[in-house]
Amino acid sequence: MNAQTSPLKRSVRTASGTIGYLEQGSGPVALFVHGVLLNSHLWRHQLAGLSDLRRCIAVDLLAHGDTGTLPGQDVSVTANANMLAQFLDALGIAQVDLVGNDSGGGIAQIFAALHPQRVRSLTLTDCDAHDNWPPEAFRPFLAMAAEGGLRGVLEAMLADKSVYRSAEALGPAYEHPERLGDADIEIYLRPFLRNPQRLRDLERFLAAFDNRHTRAVEAGLRAFTAPTLIVWGTDDIYFDVRWSRWLAETIPGTRRRVEYEGARIFFPEERWQDFNRELRTHWQTALREAA
Repeated sequence: MNAQTSPLKRSVRTASGTIGYLEQGSGPVALFVHGVLLNSHLWRHQLAGLSDLRRCIAVDLLAHGDTGTLPGQDVSVTANANMLAQFLDALGIAQVDLVGNDSGGGIAQIFAALHPQRVRSLTLTDCDAHDNWPPEAFRPFLAMAAEGGLRGVLEAMLADKSVYRSAEALGPAYEHPERLGDADIEIYLRPFLRNPQRLRDLERFLAAFDNRHTRAVEAGLRAFTAPTLIVWGTDDIYFDVRWSRWLAETIPGTRRRVEYEGARIFFPEERWQDFNRELRTHWQTALREAA
């Protein structure tokens, strides 16, 4: 058992900027990729619960968390997939067990399609897929951001955390939004208001949402044979469970598809015990296959 009891907060310089990340454990590397409006904190239960088996690394995407970018830099999902390759190069990591959620799952698909040799195994949870990006339920938020309302909304959610948990904001992303702590919301949202550049980065990230990025890698997904696990919540208003079936049918490496009845998009936080068990089994099986 690894003696490290809490994740280490680190950063590394790449051509895409100074990338923030959390790390815990030792062994083969597992790389966790979050989605929009969150950061590496999403994966805290995976880092804590799986660090005996893996060197768990949760990265902060461009325009999120502690990652710093240059003004005007491309922060699209394809740019983020390219950043992941640079990030692994900077840390001297050749191959990972890749795990993605939400837009981070879309980024994981792009990375896997472009760099299949670097993916020992793939796990996708509720996420963008093919032409379902951005999802219809998220379009009002994108329209609000495009009209310049993002700062006001972020400030309102930070001033009154119940706004974040409401049905008009991110409440629908959680099965039990009332259980999410105020401190967690602070960790997710406060970095966006550290300075004007951070807010502009997020605005550009949102403005770059376009399913051409995920559609462009379909051929790569259809050729991807590394062991793949797909875990999906059935009560997700953003990514219907049929997209889990599409991914399972498209990716020939799919070994298992799991549905969590009643779960929503951010179930890695809420149903982490069940999800960690799936990951542990998936990784151990993938290692046996590779042996």
